Amino acid sequence: MDTSAMSEEERREEAELSEEMPRVLLTRRQIFAFGVFVALVVGFLYYVLPQLAGVGNTVHHLEGGDKWWIGVGVVLETLSFAGYVVLFRAVFVGNAHPPAAQPATHIGWRESYEITMAGLVATRLFAAAGAGGVALTAWALRRSGMSPRVVATRMVAFMVLLYVVYAGSLLLDGVGLAVGVFPGGGSFAITLVPAIVAVILFAVAGAVALLPGDLERRLDKWAAGAGRFSHGVARSAAVPALAASGVRGAIELVRSRDVGVLGAPAWWGFDIAVLWGMFHAFGSAPPFTVIWMAYFIGMLGNLLPLPGGLGGVEGGMIGAFAAFGVNFNLAVLAVLAYRAISFWLPTLPGLVAYFQLRKTVARWREEQRGAILYKVKRPRTLPVPQERT
Repeated sequence: MDTSAMSEEERREEAELSEEMPRVLLTRRQIFAFGVFVALVVGFLYYVLPQLAGVGNTVHHLEGGDKWWIGVGVVLETLSFAGYVVLFRAVFVGNAHPPAAQPATHIGWRESYEITMAGLVATRLFAAAGAGGVALTAWALRRSGMSPRVVATRMVAFMVLLYVVYAGSLLLDGVGLAVGVFPGGGSFAITLVPAIVAVILFAVAGAVALLPGDLERRLDKWAAGAGRFSHGVARSAAVPALAASGVRGAIELVRSRDVGVLGAPAWWGFDIAVLWGMFHAFGSAPPFTVIWMAYFIGMLGNLLPLPGGLGGVEGGMIGAFAAFGVNFNLAVLAVLAYRAISFWLPTLPGLVAYFQLRKTVARWREEQRGAILYKVKRPRTLPVPQERT
């Protein structure tokens, strides 16, 4: 496109449209190493670990699970992902935001599905503690027409709404198990320690929310005419200011009683229910409060530098169940069956959604370029000279 006739703003918009989709550059050696790693982990989890645990060939035992409960698990996992899409739309597309913060976007239900599923598969396949999925989601949102600042603040709001359920579960279930209100017992390390961590997380989020809404403006004013250090401090305030806006945005969504916010507990709740169902598929389930806590402790494995937490999540969950006194053999079968559903089930649809998203963004790009071209070619209104008196 000829940019000679464009204004500065139009050139900037054209440059933003040219931003490429985030990709992971992999050499053949890295791809081979990745495949070997996944094969080794799967082999250890499904063959070696069961032999050590005395449950024999896990694949054989998994095939012998109650088919009805396994089918229920697949349905529950589908509902979990549906909750994720609903939460995404509540935060990024919903009507709870003020009109000034509601950018014109192209995101309908189909596009919401493509963005969320492509982001989730990126999170699962690459060892970046979820950063790959966040980058892909942010890129797609910017291409839909949202400004980078709006994308950043709403990404924070989305993560806050999602993980407040996580922290709240650690606090509520941890204290309940420790004081005996909930059945299951458990030591200080697997009940009150997670609860203490949750309290710290809530305190940090609360402190961030209390930051002044005009923090950047205040620091910019303070740094005006000052030295390089003052300007650096003012620029560094952008991150906590965006985080504060995101936290306050999450609070406002909850206060607005937007039903889409229920997508957050649905995402976690239905996924936990899959694990609960897998215990029933291979035997009797421990108290749900034990499954609840062991699930969230195991999810800390996603922080390890492993693709989708593969190996770390399974090990964390099985170890937590063992600490609660759950039958080790049953825990191994239930956790591995759960991960077979939660990790691998969405992988193929997520890959399909990734390629669909590329086509969708290409369509958005052409539509937006057409709008820019129209602005360049439209007749510009010139000021009418006034007659001298």
